[in-house]
Amino acid sequence: MTSYFIQAFIYLCAAVIAVPIAKRLGLGSVLGYLIAGVIIGPITGIVGSETATIQHFAEFGVVMMLFLVGLELEPRMLWGMRHRLIGLGGLQVGITTLLVFGANVGFGLDWRIALTIGLIFSLSSTAIVLQTFNEKGLTKRDGGRAAFSVLLFQDIAVIPMLALIPLLALPDLVTSIETVATSAEHHEEINLVAHLPNWAYGLVIVLAITAVIIGGRYLCHPLFRIVAKTGLREIFTATTLMLVIGIAALMSLVGLSPALGTFLAGVVLANSEFRHELESDLEPFKGLLLGLFFITVGAGIDFSIIWKNLSLVLSLTLGLMVAKSVVLFALGSLFKLKGADRWLFTLSLAQAGEFGFVLLSFTIQHHALPMDLAQLLSPVVAFSMFLTPALFILFDQVIVRRYEKQKIDREADAIDEEGPVIIAGIGRFGQIVNRLLVANGVKTVVLDHSVSMVDTLKKINIKSFYGDATRPDLIHTAGIEQAKLLVVAIDDRHRTNDLVKYVKQTHPGVKILARAYDRAHAYELQNAKADSIIVETYYSALEAGAEALRQLQFHPFKVEQLKRVFVATEKERHDTLFNTWREAEGENRFGSNYVQLFLELEKALAEAMKKDRDAGHSRSERGWTPPPKQYQGELD
Repeated sequence: MTSYFIQAFIYLCAAVIAVPIAKRLGLGSVLGYLIAGVIIGPITGIVGSETATIQHFAEFGVVMMLFLVGLELEPRMLWGMRHRLIGLGGLQVGITTLLVFGANVGFGLDWRIALTIGLIFSLSSTAIVLQTFNEKGLTKRDGGRAAFSVLLFQDIAVIPMLALIPLLALPDLVTSIETVATSAEHHEEINLVAHLPNWAYGLVIVLAITAVIIGGRYLCHPLFRIVAKTGLREIFTATTLMLVIGIAALMSLVGLSPALGTFLAGVVLANSEFRHELESDLEPFKGLLLGLFFITVGAGIDFSIIWKNLSLVLSLTLGLMVAKSVVLFALGSLFKLKGADRWLFTLSLAQAGEFGFVLLSFTIQHHALPMDLAQLLSPVVAFSMFLTPALFILFDQVIVRRYEKQKIDREADAIDEEGPVIIAGIGRFGQIVNRLLVANGVKTVVLDHSVSMVDTLKKINIKSFYGDATRPDLIHTAGIEQAKLLVVAIDDRHRTNDLVKYVKQTHPGVKILARAYDRAHAYELQNAKADSIIVETYYSALEAGAEALRQLQFHPFKVEQLKRVFVATEKERHDTLFNTWREAEGENRFGSNYVQLFLELEKALAEAMKKDRDAGHSRSERGWTPPPKQYQGELD
C-alpha cells in the first residue's frame, strides 16, 4: 500500500508543478502533463515499469471525455453547423488522411499501417486550440468558428476510427502476440463473444448498441429523477459513474470499444435536463484521469529511439505540419475564409492532437502498428503540439499586423452625404442608435474602421463609410461643421476619448453622446466634456434587475418606481463621486476616499428603496401611478 501512496504522490507533484508553469508560458495543460511525465520518467527515472499499468487505468479518462463530447452534441446545434461541420471538417479529415496515406505507401509501408497513421495524423489538438482561442479572444472570429467546427468533427470522427483500427490489425503482429502470450494473460480479459460465429457476433453487437440507446432514452431519465429527489450529491455522482463504467464494461464484454458506448450514451442524454449536472460531476474525474494519461505518455517516451532518429522525427513533424497547413489553407479558401481568418484557421489546426496519443496506444493494443513505429510517431505528435504556441505568436505578431496595416493603407471612402448626426462606430451599440434615428426620419452619416462591418451593412441597405473617425480630415469631410450631434460608439476606449477631446476643442457647439465601457470610462469622458454619456451595460443591467424583481412577484408599477428611485439616487451622488475621482491621481483614483463615498451611495440606495411609495409624493413615484378607470373615455 505504501508504494501506491508514494507513486500517487509523485504523479500529482509532477502535475501540480509542471502544468501551472506550462500554462503561464502559453503551452497549455496537455503539454504541461507531457513535460511532467518526461521529467519523472525518461529524464530522472523516478517512475518506471508501473507506468504501463497506470496508463490502462488512466485511459478511462478518454472514455469519460467521449461521454462528455456526446453530451455536447445536441441535434439542433449539429444541424445548424452541418455545412461547416460535415463539409469543412469531413474534407479536412478525409483529405489529410489520404495525403498521409499516399505518402506512407510511397515510402513502402503496408497499406494498413499507412491508413492507420493517416487517421492519427488527421486529428488536431482540441485542448490546446480551444484554450488558446479563449485566452486570446479568438473564438468569435470567423476563422475561430471554422476551426471549432473542424475540431468538433474530429472529436466525433474518433469514434469510427476506434471501430476501424482493430480491422486494420497486422496478421504478423497478431500471430506473434498469440505465440508469446501466456494463459495467465488471457484469462484477465473477459469476452463473451470470442467463440461465437460471425452472424451471432454481429447480432450481439447490434443488441448491445440498441440496449445503450434505449436504456439512455427511457431508463436513465427516471433513474436520475429518483436519485435527484434524495438530495444527496454524492449519490448522484455515484450514479453517473455507475452509468459510464457500466456502459464501458458492456462494450468491453462484447468486444467493442468502451469509448464508442459511452459516446453513444452521451449523445442520447444530450437533451436531458440532467445534462449539466452530469457534466459537472464527471469533469473533475475526466480532467484528472486525462492528465494522468498524458503524464504516462510522457513517462513512456523512449528517448533512445528519438536520439537515434532525431532528424527523421523532426522531418516528419515539419512535413506533417506543412502538409496539414496546405490542406487547411486550401479548404479555408474554398469555404470563403478571408484574410487573417484564413491564416488563423490554417495555423491553429496544423498540429497533431492529444487524441493521437490515445489512438497510438489503441493501435498497439490491437496490433495495428508495431511498437517501435508507435514509439517513433509519439514524439512527432508531441513536437507538433509543442510548436503550436509559436504558430499563434506568428499569427499575432506577423499575420494580424500585416492585415491591420493593409486596412490602414486602404484609403477611406469618399463621403458624399451630410446629416445632422454623425455616428462613429456601427457595431452592436451604434447600429441600434442609427436604426432608431433613421426610423424617425433623422439623416445620419455613419463611419466605421472595419471593412467587413461596412460591407455587411451594405447588404442590409444601411449605408456607411469606411474610415477612421478619429482622423481630423475624415471627420471634417463627414460634415462636423454642420452637424448638431456626434454619437461616439467606437470599440476602443482610448480612441473614443481622443475623438471627444478633439471635437470639443475644435467644434464646441457640437453635442457629443458617447458610449462608455464602465464607470471609470464614463468619468474619463465626462472629464473630456462629453455632453451625454451612456454606460453600455447600465440600462440593460438595470432592466435585468427589474425583471428579477417582477419574477419575485413585485408589482410592475412598484418595480418601475424602484428603478426610477435607483437612477435618481445615483444621479444625486454622481457629481460627488466624479469630483473625488478627478481630484485623485493615477491608480489612487478609486482609493479609500472614493470607496467610502461609494459605500455611502449604497447605504443611500438601501434607505431610498425602503421609503413608502406614498410618503414622498415624488415625481418618480407618481409617474407610474396607474390611470383611473374609463380614462380613455374621458379623453374622448
